[in-house]
Parts: sequence; structure tokens; C-alpha cells
Amino acid sequence: MTLKIYGIAASRAARPLWVAHELGLTYEHVPTPYAGGATRTPEFLQLNPNGHIPVVDDHGVIVWESMACALYLAQRYTAADGSGLAGQSAEVLRWTFWAVTECEKDALSVLMHTQAMPPDRRRPELAQEAASRLQGPLRILDLHLQRPYLAGERFTVADVCVASVLSWIKPMPDLLGDKPRLAAWLKGCLERPAQQQVRALSRKV
Repeated sequence: MTLKIYGIAASRAARPLWVAHELGLTYEHVPTPYAGGATRTPEFLQLNPNGHIPVVDDHGVIVWESMACALYLAQRYTAADGSGLAGQSAEVLRWTFWAVTECEKDALSVLMHTQAMPPDRRRPELAQEAASRLQGPLRILDLHLQRPYLAGERFTVADVCVASVLSWIKPMPDLLGDKPRLAAWLKGCLERPAQQQVRALSRKV
């Protein structure tokens, strides 16, 4: 049996894929799209009865929900000397769940209504409303980033999880114009080789 990651890189599956590439894990990528019925087959529903990607199958241990997949892999593959992506658990959990509750919905709205949806379906006013709501959380994060990374002095899975959400606001760069620490941190995260490898995967689909 091998570690398997189900999902396409142009989706939330990018999160566990990013972790896997950061850690140099050997895995089988099963590029399951979220459209077209691939996640509704009996075989896939045995893995995730919700019918969503990503799914991680770690030698028979099944994990779904993208943030859970990322956190699981970071914890599971922590080296004996403590190196890896796991980080200090309280900080990692705090910022990961903060990204979900405070940023993800509005960041996705920005992406969808500025870039991802067909032009005739975009509603710019919804993107602007989402951007306005994001100002508060983004200021909090900018203030926090008086150290190199979210959970301390080294890159951890918290940075993966939060940067994966905030990458969706790139179509509205003005959101970061008055937040220099946040802008520099996000740029650094998205330029990491592992993230570039995942982006290359997304272009193959």
C-alpha cells in the first residue's frame, strides 16, 4: 500500500499536495476532479461519503477535509528530531481554523467574482463586499507577522493552510497594499518550490 492523495491540484486538494511536496513524500496522486461525477462513484463514496475532494489514504488511514488532510500529513510525517511542518500545535490549530472561519468564504468570493467564474456570471459588487469584510482579518494577520512565519521562526503547516486561502485574494492586490508584512509573507509562501510544483500540477489538468 502507498500514500494516496485524491483530488486535482486546482482545488483544495492543493493543500495536502503542498504539504506532501514540502516534506518530500512519496505518494500516488489520483487526480480526481470535483466535477463530472468522479466523486459520486460508489468507489469514491466509500472513501468519502460526502463526495468531496481531497481525500488522503495513508496506508488505509482515510482522511478528508482539506485542512484536516494537511494537518494530518504534517503531524504524521514529523521527523524524529522534530523537524518537518508540524510546528507548535496550539499556534498551528489557531491560525488554520482562523483561516477557515475568518477568511475562506470571502477570499473564495473574491476569486470567483474576479477571475474564476465566466465573465457573464461574475458580480463585482460581491467581490467588493467580500474584500471589505476581509480588511479586518487581514489587518490582524499583518500585525501578527512581526516574526517570519505564523507559528514562529520556521515555515509550518499553518503557513500552508493560511497561504492557500489567501492566495485567492491575489486578483485584488489592493487588499495587501497597506499590509507590507502580510504581502511579503504571502509572496514568500507562494514562491516556495513545493508550491510551484503543485501549481505546475494544476496546469496539467
